[in-house]
Amino acid sequence: MKRRTFLAGSVLAVGGALLLRPGSRAAPHDGYFLGLQSVLQKQGVGHPVMLIDQQRLKQNCDTLMAGLPAGRAYRIVAKSLPSVSLIGAVMAYTGTRRVMVFHQPFMNALATHIPDCDMLLGKPMPVAAARQFYAELGETAFHPETQLQWLVDTVARLQQYLSLARELGRPMRINLELDVGLHRGGLTELSQLDECLDLIESNPEHLSFAGFMGYDAHVGKLPPVVESTRTSLQKSNAVYQSFVDRLLQRYPDIDLPSLTLNGAGSPTVMLHGDDTPLNELAAGSCLVKGIDFDIAPLTDFQPAAFIATPVLKKLHGLNLPGPVPLGNLWSAWDPNRRMTWFIYGGYWKARPVSPAGLEENSVYGFSTNQMMYNSGAGTDLSVDDFIFLRPTQSEFVLLQFGDLAAVDSTGAMNWWPVLEQGHGR
Repeated sequence: MKRRTFLAGSVLAVGGALLLRPGSRAAPHDGYFLGLQSVLQKQGVGHPVMLIDQQRLKQNCDTLMAGLPAGRAYRIVAKSLPSVSLIGAVMAYTGTRRVMVFHQPFMNALATHIPDCDMLLGKPMPVAAARQFYAELGETAFHPETQLQWLVDTVARLQQYLSLARELGRPMRINLELDVGLHRGGLTELSQLDECLDLIESNPEHLSFAGFMGYDAHVGKLPPVVESTRTSLQKSNAVYQSFVDRLLQRYPDIDLPSLTLNGAGSPTVMLHGDDTPLNELAAGSCLVKGIDFDIAPLTDFQPAAFIATPVLKKLHGLNLPGPVPLGNLWSAWDPNRRMTWFIYGGYWKARPVSPAGLEENSVYGFSTNQMMYNSGAGTDLSVDDFIFLRPTQSEFVLLQFGDLAAVDSTGAMNWWPVLEQGHGR
């Protein structure tokens, strides 16, 4: 190889490497997160917390209610907002008392603490869970005979509930789950609806029909070249409408507005228009907006839930275990690896959001005790400052930190207990 050719190739290689070299993404907290950090430090918080921004929560509630089709009601999805106080705040902001519940201990907690709520099951419960709900109900102003709808997906489950209603001497309101395209269970044929209605009609002292629920989470999940979101929603609504039409054929004089025709969810709630067959729409996650809900229909919603956790250790450079100076080489190459931070806790279903430029270190590994993050020098953090992460979702992550730290528009902080998961027997 000629010397001139070698030198030219070397220059190109070095130039290409420099183009590939990462730039620093580090930046300090902006004013919003500095304000949240100040609240936490003034309160003397020294451990990881799940923080709820009440002002953003209210704004999201306002956005949701403004986007509902005319004349439709809203039902709160409790699993996505698993705190009596959080649900109570959403009730105040939206004016609804309707809640969708997915867990038997949550049912009993809501019946005790919000006894005027209207409860719809979001999934079919084993009959043992239904029996346990009644066993734990105790003295309360909540009346399941008028305020609770059990979700039923098959004739076999309906027969189980009929047996329980007879055993306990408590009538049960039945909402029938429809498979509107998600294919996760529910009625798929009109003949199945007829069977369920026949059984309910034959046992009026034990069972009553309360409506339908059809979850359309599949809408918008297919690539547009396969099926557009609009087409998918139209197909889903057509399936739902076919069951409503069959109901009207059987009972032409039925008071349809008095029934619960429930559907939607956070991914689709803003897609339904005035032509929807639903008379109430359910959502919860969009009100706190985890990362998984950064989707086009929810563009107008803001993140309102953050994990805040203290910095335990601040180290300059990247000192990785082992005989090879990999950390030194890595941090020399990548300016985003020139600071090391160890935090209180970690490895949550969440991603760092402030200060900018924080990155996990998969080479060092992950820890639920002291997670390592790296950054450039511009993060401007000190020990005992906080980093903030956005959860990917709310229903599981919000239950991991004990009481929620709810911050209002004045900077005051209140502690909102989360719903209990239940216990063994």
